[in-house]
Amino acid sequence: MSRSTAPDVGIITTGHDVADARLHKITAALQQRDLTVELWGLGEASGGPAGAVVHAGPRGTMVQRLARTAVLPWRTKAKVVMTVDPDMIPIARLVTGLRRRKLVVDVHEDYERLLADRAWAKGPAGLPARLIVRAGSKLAAGADLTVVADSHLAPHHAKHRLVVQNLPDHGFLAPAPATGAPRAVYVGDLRESRGLFDMVETVAAAPEWSLDLVGPVAPSDRERLEARIEEPELAGRVRLHGRQPPADAWRIAQGAWASLAMLQPTPAFIEAMPSKIYEYLASGLPVLSTRLPRQTRVIEESGGGVLVDSVAEAAETLRRWSADPGELEKLHDHALQWAAEHLPTTTPYDDLADAILKLLKGSA
Repeated sequence: MSRSTAPDVGIITTGHDVADARLHKITAALQQRDLTVELWGLGEASGGPAGAVVHAGPRGTMVQRLARTAVLPWRTKAKVVMTVDPDMIPIARLVTGLRRRKLVVDVHEDYERLLADRAWAKGPAGLPARLIVRAGSKLAAGADLTVVADSHLAPHHAKHRLVVQNLPDHGFLAPAPATGAPRAVYVGDLRESRGLFDMVETVAAAPEWSLDLVGPVAPSDRERLEARIEEPELAGRVRLHGRQPPADAWRIAQGAWASLAMLQPTPAFIEAMPSKIYEYLASGLPVLSTRLPRQTRVIEESGGGVLVDSVAEAAETLRRWSADPGELEKLHDHALQWAAEHLPTTTPYDDLADAILKLLKGSA
């Protein structure tokens, strides 16, 4: 591929599925600027953003991931290369420097704190991962554009730093009133620290309710989860949909009575603001949430949900809602009103697209 026909932006990742919502949002914003996008990632190409050239493959082993990390920066011929993985940054810095291309680094999580949630990353076995994350953070500061998903995320002293929060893209959402039997929904990655089993047990103790789980299940939790939801008290009431492109995920959520956000207070989540809270509110879905600081503030301010301290309290809340749907209707209205007043119709992804357009024009 010659430079003249090269895609404008190449997004490369060895750790993210091409159906990832942030990748879809970024791609949509770039395409609205008439930029061409190439995406290299995991999963099925059919789950990638419409209109992009998508290259996708299986996750594979750690050795295979390391091999892809070394190769992918060379594979893309894009004029601007964007990576969303800390382990990709060193090679991407090298390749874009040699080829005189622009590099954008997207830091959308606190990777060091995230590693603290992973059993495999503790102790001597996790030392290489921790070193890679620290090195990646330092190198990210020298990229042509360093994007962070929240103001508290490092690096704080990057050459060109842009905060791009995970706010809703209304084009993917499908707001609708509650329909049918009582149903709760969760959209996002599924693992114990994200409240997976707390959500399941909450529904187990509220027999009128069912639960749709939309997102990938952590391999370490899958066997336990599948065994639990096949037990008689839950059989048929918990549905696993796997990872879905964002528009498909929110179509599954359409008509649900309530949404769940039961993250545990781990180092990775204690300061985080889950994007799903904003998306739930913008969809008019009353939120049942644990009391992490930032989501507590939003739920209390919006009046669009209820905060709980235990599975027992969460289950009692669901039973109360199914017995008196009037409370849910009020929460639904408060959620939509708050979202209309506080969530912009344009998103920070538009700011990102404009910044990348400037890189392409050589003015950044």
